[in-house]
Amino acid sequence: MSLKGAVLPVTPLQQNCTLLWDEAAKRASVIDPGGDVDRIVAALDELGVVAERILLTHGHIDHAGGAAALAKRLGLPVWGPGVEDRFLLEGLEAQGRVYGIAEARNLVPDRWLAEGDTVPIAGRDFAVLHCPGHTPGHLVYVSREARVALVGDVLFRGSIGRTDFPYGDSAALIEAIRAKLFPLGDDIAFICGHGPGGSLGEERRSNPFVGEQA
Repeated sequence: MSLKGAVLPVTPLQQNCTLLWDEAAKRASVIDPGGDVDRIVAALDELGVVAERILLTHGHIDHAGGAAALAKRLGLPVWGPGVEDRFLLEGLEAQGRVYGIAEARNLVPDRWLAEGDTVPIAGRDFAVLHCPGHTPGHLVYVSREARVALVGDVLFRGSIGRTDFPYGDSAALIEAIRAKLFPLGDDIAFICGHGPGGSLGEERRSNPFVGEQA
């Protein structure tokens, strides 16, 4: 099986909507379709792949705002995030009015996910890790076979997710990165919610918030 990926920045917040697909089967998953649904559909068409499901890392507008519209348009199930983010998904329309994402619709996923679950993405099994702190129900999806992790807004190149929300928890976020992500291995590549990705090893060594010198 040949795992392929593409990152499509969407919404005014330039959130990385990720498309992962099996090149042989041409079946794809859409991770965090925050908005710009027309662009996401056009990208799928251009790649010649058929989407099977939508996966959400967490409930913020820039990650989940387009999920309901995309699910309705393509007839897709929505899986994730953790049930702890229900309040965020129930407030997507209100978030959309604040951030100018008019297509945002409140959402109840077809399946809540939790640590210990596995989800099929592009013909491979991805483990589900609960990594709270940025939001209470934030999830990370990782394939040990493919050596890749979808980390949402938990970890960035040289930074970590914001925790300055009423529900944020910086201690929980740092603990999740150090106890759950770094032990996966230095060679794990990560795709994050904003900006360029990187490797867990580089962040373990040099990230000023959670690295060895922090």
